[in-house]
Amino acid sequence: MKRIVFQWIATGLAGFCLIPWYMTDSGFWRFRWLGDLTLSENAPALLQVLLHGRFWLAGALIALVAAAIVQIAVKSPVRAARFTAAIAAAGLAWTMLQGLIIVRSGPRLFHDLLANTPAETGQIGFGAGAAVTLLGLLFVLTTAISGMGRGRGDAFVTGMIGLIVSLVGIFVFYPVVHILISAFQTRTGLFDLALFISRFFDPEIWGIGCLIGQGGCGPAINSLILAIATGAGTTLLGLAFALIFTRTQFIAKPLLRVLSVIPIITPPFVIGLALILLFGRTGAATELFSDIFGIEKSRWLYSFWGIYIAQMLSFTPIAFLVLIGVVEGVSPSMEEASQTLNANRWQTFVRVTLPLMRPGLAAAFLLGFIESLADFGNPLVLGGNFNVLSTEIYFSIVGAVANPARAATLAIVLLALTLGAFLAQRRWVGTKSYATVTGKADSGVHVGLSAGVKWVCYLAALPWAAFTAIVYSMIIFGSFVKLWGYDHSFTLEHYIRAFGTKIRDGVLKFSGVAWDSYFTTLKIASIAAPLTALVGLTTAYLLVRQNFRGKSAFEFSTMLSFAIPGTVIGVSYVLAFNFPPIELTGTAIILIVVFVFRNMPVGVRGGIAAMSQLDRSLDEASITLGANTFTTVRRVIAPLLGPAMVAALTYSFVRAITSVSAVIFLYTAKHNMATTFIVGRVENGDYGLAIAYSAVLIVTMLAVILATQLMLGRRRLRRETRIEATGTTGARV
Repeated sequence: MKRIVFQWIATGLAGFCLIPWYMTDSGFWRFRWLGDLTLSENAPALLQVLLHGRFWLAGALIALVAAAIVQIAVKSPVRAARFTAAIAAAGLAWTMLQGLIIVRSGPRLFHDLLANTPAETGQIGFGAGAAVTLLGLLFVLTTAISGMGRGRGDAFVTGMIGLIVSLVGIFVFYPVVHILISAFQTRTGLFDLALFISRFFDPEIWGIGCLIGQGGCGPAINSLILAIATGAGTTLLGLAFALIFTRTQFIAKPLLRVLSVIPIITPPFVIGLALILLFGRTGAATELFSDIFGIEKSRWLYSFWGIYIAQMLSFTPIAFLVLIGVVEGVSPSMEEASQTLNANRWQTFVRVTLPLMRPGLAAAFLLGFIESLADFGNPLVLGGNFNVLSTEIYFSIVGAVANPARAATLAIVLLALTLGAFLAQRRWVGTKSYATVTGKADSGVHVGLSAGVKWVCYLAALPWAAFTAIVYSMIIFGSFVKLWGYDHSFTLEHYIRAFGTKIRDGVLKFSGVAWDSYFTTLKIASIAAPLTALVGLTTAYLLVRQNFRGKSAFEFSTMLSFAIPGTVIGVSYVLAFNFPPIELTGTAIILIVVFVFRNMPVGVRGGIAAMSQLDRSLDEASITLGANTFTTVRRVIAPLLGPAMVAALTYSFVRAITSVSAVIFLYTAKHNMATTFIVGRVENGDYGLAIAYSAVLIVTMLAVILATQLMLGRRRLRRETRIEATGTTGARV
């Protein structure tokens, strides 16, 4: 343990003595700060203390030096670990508190005590030096905790738990608290619990008029009904697609996979626009049905049904991406054993296959449920008079009369619904074992579907795939016409304006108006996607493979950012990270961070579903052969998580490109994103260019998805060849 502690002490000292403590105007990676480290804006913490009188920064140095002395002087490993943990915790607490107290406009607290000192002028936000120093202190603390016997004495496990908890605390709880705290405040700024309770149980929020035939329901009931319907529908459709893709000989599997995944790579308001042009009052399908069948034109699309159809189109791919790995992970040996005991294919599917997929089904439903609750784009375009929590929160923030207290209260209501779904999912899955992938040889092949199940899957999935194709053909069609819905003459004008190029002086110039936001979006999404997958799957490993105090609360906290509408996340990030100690507003970092922690739950839920099928004996065998936990994760667990990794990378990349609700508060002219550019064009009535840009984004993301799957390959859990058309067995190799 001492060797690891000294490594992290050295890391912390390097951050304190060599790297600028505060944010630099020119950015860290340009290294312009190397020109003169004595300047106040460039100096590391050691020079800040010695040259600029910022004595309060010395707390971190004292903690690091004291931890090193304890490791050298105290002979008892357990006592040394206890003292080191206490010192590192004190150093972390001091550094964070001084950052919160001493700000640019002067200290918030202890004004008289710090008057006439360098602290009176305040300080700017933490930079790279502070980040490295705090990271060193954090891992000194977690390593010392493992030395005390916690976490089975595994420094890697305790370190990962400490890191994930810290990241979730900083980038989820810290910003959310800034906006939710206003739910308990009166207009004068005082706290009133009774006022919050009256706001929370307001009949306008929880009205059930639609259920008893007395008008409409409140946004909470509307959101709950919609979320349950969407979660159930997307899970069933996703399962049907996964079964067709893995258990049948359907000849058009590549096309089916494209059609099942393509909705996830589309900006949500584009699906809404396509549905309006199909089923709106003057839509193509509405006109056709009116002319042929005499059906009266109506505005039925602007209601529950319009949002529901759009959400089914948008979120079914999430369920499919989660469930395809789960379906592949069911051991064929168990299915063959069922048939050996005289069960037919239907009985095997119902009594063996489905129960083993329970964690995946629960994860898919929970993701669909939460996605529906947090969805903003579809209800905004198609909601009409059907109010849901996400749009109500948005209008409470940006409406004619801003009401942040109501927005915060509605956000807490949304969190309560999410917590209820989370607990219900935990109860349904239970504590049973679903492991089907062990260290034993397994060369079987999956049992074919019964005729009834196969045709149910076909009848559910294939019409939906055809409907998806029609919706997307409308989008493609609209990008090649002059004015969608009015002038359908062919043109390439929209693509030329957006992505035109010119050659000047032998150099290729990107002259289109969309190139800047396009390249910025790809760069930020490419950075955020692997980070999201890494954090999500690491968290899933800790939840499935490790037992520690507060595990349930930790699991729910990882879902928190997913449950809150993007509008709330965007506003809370502006409020939290617009001033010291963490100033990120206006930088690309804040966009990367919001994407990572907004999309992390997909990696977590997919990883949990996939890892629940990996028997612990695989870990134990690796450790028995001398590997440590990190090596076991890298060489045994990670290669078996191919589908979950593909799902996390795919989803996080496309969400970083298609997200709009949070980004609209965080982007700047320097870091303009594709969705905000498209929204701006839509607001200006330039629908052709907006649709053309969306079509280019769809093609780009589809290419990235296919490339990701080719690079990561297909997880092979056993030797297998094919499923015979008749059903129960397959040829062995």
